[in-house]
Amino acid sequence: MAVLEAHDVTKDFREGREVVSVLKGVSLAVERGEVVGLEGPSGSGKTTLLFILGGLLTPSSGRVIIEGEEVDPSRTDQLPDVRKRSIGFAFQHFNLFPALTAAENVEYALNIKGVRGPAARREAERLLEVVDMADRRRLRSRHLSGGQKQRVAIARALAGQAAIILADEPTASIDSQLGSQILDLFVRLARDENRAVLIVSHDTKVRAIADRNIQIRDGCLLG
Repeated sequence: MAVLEAHDVTKDFREGREVVSVLKGVSLAVERGEVVGLEGPSGSGKTTLLFILGGLLTPSSGRVIIEGEEVDPSRTDQLPDVRKRSIGFAFQHFNLFPALTAAENVEYALNIKGVRGPAARREAERLLEVVDMADRRRLRSRHLSGGQKQRVAIARALAGQAAIILADEPTASIDSQLGSQILDLFVRLARDENRAVLIVSHDTKVRAIADRNIQIRDGCLLG
């Protein structure tokens, strides 16, 4: 059963007097335990779609359903709750706090989701073990390599038992070998922790590890 669905989603942006249609009736579904790759050139609408699916943008029309609950764009109180409960983001540029340690960055995400104190510290250490970063947990993020930062970012995305992991170009800022390790980690998270994983990427290696690959061009899904 799908935990993430989009039905006929459109997104328009106004540039002066002109309306630009970025998404044109996009529909897709992602299930638990599945890794889905979303690939397209710059300007194709893939990141806009990812942000709509994650509740960071609202669609101009269409429906988004997360864990069986339809997201209502008119309810400004709903989106933060949906993101906290169901969505974990792994951003291209990591978005870590440089002055915080690896563990503290993950703890912060847990605090936002309502987990605090000793429970947050224990869970942060467990999540860092999942991404093979337990031995770096006390290092400040500014002292971590690109691959290590990405692993911490993924651990943070897992905070709060999010059913859905959305990754935006997760291998773009690291070398090829580390990129392969990160993609293998996403597969492990989907299989071992039953998460739904959607990866937006230009990286052709995503095609090899994903259960399905979706192409997007000019705001439309192909195939």
